[in-house]
Amino acid sequence: MKQDQTNTSEIISLLIKEGLLTEEKAAYAMRVKSKLAADRTMIDTLLDLKYIDGNQVKNILRANHLSLRIGDLLTEFGYLSREKLETALNIQKTQKKKRLGQVIIENQFMTEEAFIDALSIQLGFLFVDLSTEDIAESVLENIPVKWCMSHNFVPVKKTDGKVLVAFADPFSKDDISGAEKLFGQNFIIGIAPQNMIEKRLEKLGSGSLKSKAVVDENTAIGIVDSIIANAIEQGASDIHIEPFETRLQVRYRIDGILVPYKIFSIDAATMVSARIKVLCKANIAEKRRHQGGRMSFDHLGNQFDLRISFFVTVFGEKIVLRILNRIDQIIKLDNIGMAPKILEKFKRDALGAPSGVMIITGPTGSGKTTTLYSCVSAISSPQISIVTAEDPVEYVLQEISQCSIDEAINRTFEETLRHIVRQDPDVIVIGEIRDNYSANVAVHAALTGHKVITSFHTEDSISGLIRLMNMDIEPFLISSTVVCVIAQRLLRRICSHCETTFKPTAADVKFLGYDPEDLEKYTFKKGTGCPACNHTGYRGRVGVFETLILNELVKEAILQRKTSYELRRIAIESTGLVTLMEDGLAKVTMGVTTLEEIFRCIPRLLQPRPIHEIIRLSGGY
Repeated sequence: MKQDQTNTSEIISLLIKEGLLTEEKAAYAMRVKSKLAADRTMIDTLLDLKYIDGNQVKNILRANHLSLRIGDLLTEFGYLSREKLETALNIQKTQKKKRLGQVIIENQFMTEEAFIDALSIQLGFLFVDLSTEDIAESVLENIPVKWCMSHNFVPVKKTDGKVLVAFADPFSKDDISGAEKLFGQNFIIGIAPQNMIEKRLEKLGSGSLKSKAVVDENTAIGIVDSIIANAIEQGASDIHIEPFETRLQVRYRIDGILVPYKIFSIDAATMVSARIKVLCKANIAEKRRHQGGRMSFDHLGNQFDLRISFFVTVFGEKIVLRILNRIDQIIKLDNIGMAPKILEKFKRDALGAPSGVMIITGPTGSGKTTTLYSCVSAISSPQISIVTAEDPVEYVLQEISQCSIDEAINRTFEETLRHIVRQDPDVIVIGEIRDNYSANVAVHAALTGHKVITSFHTEDSISGLIRLMNMDIEPFLISSTVVCVIAQRLLRRICSHCETTFKPTAADVKFLGYDPEDLEKYTFKKGTGCPACNHTGYRGRVGVFETLILNELVKEAILQRKTSYELRRIAIESTGLVTLMEDGLAKVTMGVTTLEEIFRCIPRLLQPRPIHEIIRLSGGY
């Protein structure tokens, strides 16, 4: 903090000296900053007050070359938050051969262009934005493009009788020497991202900066295999392979958050796409239309199914691979994270009911399928017949008849559901209610004495009932067949290796609708970031649940077509419903997750009740 104050004072003194700022305005800006959030810098405040121009400040700092560390400069100019800088520094400690800038760019804390811009301020070199800067033809006369390529620079334009030359590394003696052989001492050193220099030179000449990596079928096989194998080992649920103008970016979705894995040359994009298309039997020649497919992948003796989507973008095909039926994902019902009292009531009144519809709802990636399979696994026995219709089958369970939808051979949801009731099932599992037809099948199967377990995409439990009404299902059918609606989300779990206590801010307390004294007796935790959690502060995920078991009052409200607000109020007052927000708060006070995760993932529909009341209704954890 003391270093931050020193940096700020040094910058302010320079701005006053150069006439860009008066002492009176600086003093006023300091008073304003003291009343703002802690993450607002002095530069931010001056810009907000319109006392300074950002580009003028950068030019003055370049010209005067202050002794600012690159990390301090990044935070002061708002390129990077202090928290992300600390994370980058912690990562650098574990990867000592890497520079801070390399860590920041690889982890996508900021773009390479933005980092180079900041670096130019620190080093005092002119930043050259090659994405907008036109290269003057006059400076290219008699200039061998291959020579420029081999020395990582590009001449841009003449200014004041000298040539502005953009270097990838202005401290490389070899590259500077290469420029001197062309221009003598008659050039100005600028700095630009290496990928942009390569791109501009490739357009100017037929050569290449460096011989491009030979990307043939064998290397494509190696790239694809390593991407998928690493994703499985890191516990990723999805793989994103994204082509951009100068690179092929790969990211993994881990614990619900996208994290960078690797950046490949854009030259690899076509062959990687072709290799994946071969594996999933998609059309290799088709590059203008979106496609989909499925494939299997063997890793360490286990077989994994992957669902693939090809999406055509301006720079090529973006590919997303969803990793299915992972061995470790079938969780016992007792371990899914439902509160003891609620779990007991759910097992007795919903899962134990002889018939009726049980709906699991939430957005994509909220863990619905995992909960659905946990329920199916809990009731599975040799005495009952369970038949499923899924798109696709994600987890293979023993002694259950599972059907995977395949529209390519006309094995559609509609066709499958028409035949499923003729299979003498006791329990019907419908992977997802997606239209009026599947909703009607679920309701009418329950009317004839079957237990139906299915999933839905809605915000909370009450919205699930409202959406059924909006699908033209008669209210009397809903009230007489639906026994339970579970809404859920997945929140990241605090890393146990780096957890520490902290105090919620006044803004957080106010947002929740509590007074500070309401939270004083509870301990709140968060992760500081460590190698075990990849410096995120989180490791693994935990479910939060809103379990609505319909009673007579709720059924009567459905028959009367009450509004969602009225249904929610009746459910809370008469069924002991604990909302998603309330279940999340209970887990926060138990040190399982953080308020930040609650605000990120959970809708705030009603003000939560006092925490002690929530814990009483839940039965603790």
